[in-house]
Amino acid sequence: MLVSRNNSAKKPSTFFAKLKAATAISLLLAGTAPSWAQVPQQTAPAAPGLPPEPTPNPTQPLFMRDTSRDFSKPRGYWPNIVAPYSPTTVPPANFLNSVQLDNLVKNGKIYLSLGDAVLLALQNNYDIAIQRLNLDIADTDLLRARSGAAGIAGVPTGLVTGTQGGTTASVSSVGGGPGGGSSSSVAGTGPGGLSISTNGSGPTPENFDPVLTGTVEINHAVQPQSSPIFSGGLPSINQNTNTYNFSLNKGFITGTNMLVAFDNTRTTTDNLFSFFSPALQSSFNFALTQHLLQGFGTGVNGRFIVQAKNDRRIADSVFRQQLLYTINQVENIYWGLVSAYEDVQSKQHALDQSTSLEKDDEKQLQIGSMAPLDVVNAKSQMSSDQQALIASQNTLEYQQLVMKQAIARNLDDPALANAPIVPADRVSLAETPEERMSVDELVREADANRPDVEQAILTLRIDELTLKGVKNGLLPTLDVEAFYGASGLGGAVSPNCPKALASFGLPPSDCTLLGNTGYGTVLNNLVNSSGPNKGVEFTMNIPIRNRPAQAAEERSQIEYRKAQMVLQQLYIQIRMNVISQQYALTNDRAAVNSAISNHDFNQQSLDAEVKKLHLGASTTANVLVQQKGLAAADAQLIAARARYATDRAAFEETLASTLDRYGISIVDAATGQVHTAPVIPGLEPAQAGPEVTAPTQQQQLQKQEQQQTQPQPQTTPQR
Repeated sequence: MLVSRNNSAKKPSTFFAKLKAATAISLLLAGTAPSWAQVPQQTAPAAPGLPPEPTPNPTQPLFMRDTSRDFSKPRGYWPNIVAPYSPTTVPPANFLNSVQLDNLVKNGKIYLSLGDAVLLALQNNYDIAIQRLNLDIADTDLLRARSGAAGIAGVPTGLVTGTQGGTTASVSSVGGGPGGGSSSSVAGTGPGGLSISTNGSGPTPENFDPVLTGTVEINHAVQPQSSPIFSGGLPSINQNTNTYNFSLNKGFITGTNMLVAFDNTRTTTDNLFSFFSPALQSSFNFALTQHLLQGFGTGVNGRFIVQAKNDRRIADSVFRQQLLYTINQVENIYWGLVSAYEDVQSKQHALDQSTSLEKDDEKQLQIGSMAPLDVVNAKSQMSSDQQALIASQNTLEYQQLVMKQAIARNLDDPALANAPIVPADRVSLAETPEERMSVDELVREADANRPDVEQAILTLRIDELTLKGVKNGLLPTLDVEAFYGASGLGGAVSPNCPKALASFGLPPSDCTLLGNTGYGTVLNNLVNSSGPNKGVEFTMNIPIRNRPAQAAEERSQIEYRKAQMVLQQLYIQIRMNVISQQYALTNDRAAVNSAISNHDFNQQSLDAEVKKLHLGASTTANVLVQQKGLAAADAQLIAARARYATDRAAFEETLASTLDRYGISIVDAATGQVHTAPVIPGLEPAQAGPEVTAPTQQQQLQKQEQQQTQPQPQTTPQR
């Protein structure tokens, strides 16, 4: 079954068919071409080694699927009769950013909420765009299966993980390419070093698409004769032969094959032994062949169509899994950005405190109430805080770049590439509904919603189809053929006919009995049973020992049992993940509350120590100790909040409830028509505070160059 976790109760495949049909009808009535065919000839940045291509209108969503075209349906003959034999047209990819991204840039900064980040990922992220094309690839497999072609190409089922980032670490590992995923190697391999399954084994279905074959030949031949006996004394025979042969072959899902043949020949010759010149000869043959054992029935011959439909549903499920994965990845990147942003704020606050302390100590030193060692200690701490701030700013700059590559299609625009991102949302500590649910309820929800469970069930059904095919392949081949045919002969009586009869001692007057007949008489002879050819034929083929079929059937049985075990193992893994993440979320909230209390304690301790210092009851060293404790408490609180936010997002991905909770329609995401930012619960706006920016590397280099070019103060050497 196709589990579509969206606000609509319709299946995506049914919705796509209706949407495409309605769009095609409206375009036909309006007399216009699809929107992607009417775009201005703009030049988009081309991939390395490729020429620039015309791109769609930048105001349209990126990588929007052509809903007016259903790749599972064949191209008809109307209004273009050569359309089935012409290459199709797929709209070129658009490498421009969506308009929503440009609208977020204000005063040279990008004020980004988590909902905006998810919306931009649905519009621009390459992983989702690549996975979106797999839906059309699955449709082409269904088109191929409906034709009865042997085997299907299959659908990519791996997640696309090309987007970098996705953890709270400052530097994340780069993901794999399209379809990237780990797979276990096998020791024993088949041809080509591959270990393949029995999928696709069994009898090959008939070709359901009719095949029309025609042969038209005009031939002139001069045949030298070695004996005058067979040529009437002629040294050579001149013969003109025109051939017009046609046949139609079509298979049916029941295991039936139909053959209709209609052959015509017109021959003129000077052979004395030919009764007609020109001679008109026609033949008709109609034959039905039915498989009685192997290859019999709609279940065996239609299994690839059912498998292609299941593959299409698997493609829908994988696309939903890609949405869950990419949205969770964007959330992790966002919370990593928030952590880096808050860390810069914390480091800037620590630097302000150490700078203020150093200035106060300098004043105290000048009036003689402070020891020089305390001033040196304060300066040392200030330098350490400056270095920590620079490192934190570099981390923030990198996290901003990671965020941009996850939500943007093109970073060539300098305004976008250099614009700092200000995260506008923070995670709320309000308890989620899932945390109050029992484990059994959560497991039932996950089992019903998770795409990988759905894919495992559909894979099990495909294995059942394969098992049905290989079981039928064990049977011998027994076919019955019923055929009816007829032939007709006519034409004009040859002038050499009397001589030919006389050479055999027959009266020449018998030539008049033949009479001159036209093509209509020849065709009439095909149906008046004057020259019938009809009968029934049985053909049997029994393989002795039948070991290849036995091996295929046994392997298919084992693979089916293996798929059952994989599904059951998946259920257990889901239960363990649900329990583990529910515990983790509870622990994370407790850790955040503890970090908040620790931060408040260290803040109050620092304030008290600073007051003591101003009253002369403390030392600079004690204040610095309290400042370090507050900095460590800040870091602990930032890390605890990020861990809670990412674990909560991972919990929703485990339950496969992200799309429902955020109000994201999988149908809109599949067509690329997503225009409204999702409403994400469990968030709160960032508290008012000073905005921080991370200087880019180019700005840092320019600052260093300015410092180097500034004139150095001249000093007068002392005597």
